[in-house]
Amino acid sequence: MPVYVIADIEVLDATLFEEYRQKVPATIAAHGGRYLARGGTTQVLEGDWTPRRCVMLEFPDMAHFQAWWDSPEYAPLRELRQRATNSRLVVTQGL
Repeated sequence: MPVYVIADIEVLDATLFEEYRQKVPATIAAHGGRYLARGGTTQVLEGDWTPRRCVMLEFPDMAHFQAWWDSPEYAPLRELRQRATNSRLVVTQGL
């Protein structure tokens, strides 16, 4: 069952975030993940959620996601993202 990561990213340090943005795709692909959306235009239809930079990832299953999230390749990039942004992330199972 696929899983989806949905992230709302507020970039605080553009230089650090650019380093993250350049390096992270290879780690995602190495664990079977792919981008579905990566910071395009977002329109709020209802409610008070106003995402700044919306990113959506798909992984084949929770095991692939967890392997990426816990990987030694992603750990320093996650730390970089946390320094460069104010982020809100969720992971949810698909159908």
